[in-house]
Amino acid sequence: MNVTVSSHRHFLALSAALGLLLSFTAPGNPQQNGAAAPEPLTEATEAAANAPVHEAGDRRRDAQSIDEVWVPAGCFTMGTVITSDLNVPPEFTSELASEQPAHQVCLTTGYWIDRYEVTNDAFAAFKAAGGYTKQQYWSSDGWAWLGGKSATSLPDQCIDTPRPNAPQVCVTWYEAEAYANWRGGRLPTEAEWEYAARGPKSPVYPWGDTFNKLKANVLDSTGPVDVGGYPSGASWVDAQDMAGNAMEWVQDWLDPAYYQLKVRDNPTGPTTGTVKVEKGGWWGGTIYAARSAYRHYEDAPSYEDHHIGFRIVTPDVMASPAATPAQ
Repeated sequence: MNVTVSSHRHFLALSAALGLLLSFTAPGNPQQNGAAAPEPLTEATEAAANAPVHEAGDRRRDAQSIDEVWVPAGCFTMGTVITSDLNVPPEFTSELASEQPAHQVCLTTGYWIDRYEVTNDAFAAFKAAGGYTKQQYWSSDGWAWLGGKSATSLPDQCIDTPRPNAPQVCVTWYEAEAYANWRGGRLPTEAEWEYAARGPKSPVYPWGDTFNKLKANVLDSTGPVDVGGYPSGASWVDAQDMAGNAMEWVQDWLDPAYYQLKVRDNPTGPTTGTVKVEKGGWWGGTIYAARSAYRHYEDAPSYEDHHIGFRIVTPDVMASPAATPAQ
């Protein structure tokens, strides 16, 4: 499904507009008919009337021709409810508590998220545009991290002969953040990422509650593969590779006790920290870490390796040049 509004929705909008027009042109004095005179349209009313209408999974391409999918506002259960049958690997035992308690989270505004992980080709466009030399794309901490490094040697090439359409790995959180700023977006919050993966029904994996090795690049894998190679493992909005291929940086700092606060609306995580959350499984990883509720727990924003990539979110209304519907 693309972002083109269906003819049915056009009909509804036209009907509403016609009804509004008739309410202003009916004969007679409204006050004499016992009705209050209608209020004039405000800018806010006009903006609401002209707001685009999207459905879950609608698609578009942004100004860099990156495929995105629409995630509507909504609520889901964030975190892990049942732990008795998880078969937790020993190295993760002490970390499971950070996924609890499971709690309701509501995202009050819809958003566009990349359909695929950012690819080597897509990231190369950022570098070619001078992304490593233009301070406006970098946070102060990111620019300080970048200081003294050669732009020609970045990002680190920790994968031998990376393929153009494979996920860009070997990037720090700072590099992912700068790329997102260049595209006019940002890294998703942990809640936005998890909601895009799970949806209102909150399954364990993007496709359901049972792991299937044919739906994600995880088990017995020796490296990342081209994005979109496991379409049957897509999430409810058709976001791909959210259970495997590359683990993904998100916006939030990690606090293992943050879920105790049970922040319901639009949580953004702690305001400070030393470790950034990563979400999703990775090639050669475990079934346990492929769960959408999994929170990786050990990497500072200056860290990078061959398992970590990212995707971004962008606002509904993009700056010029405008985004276009995907075909």
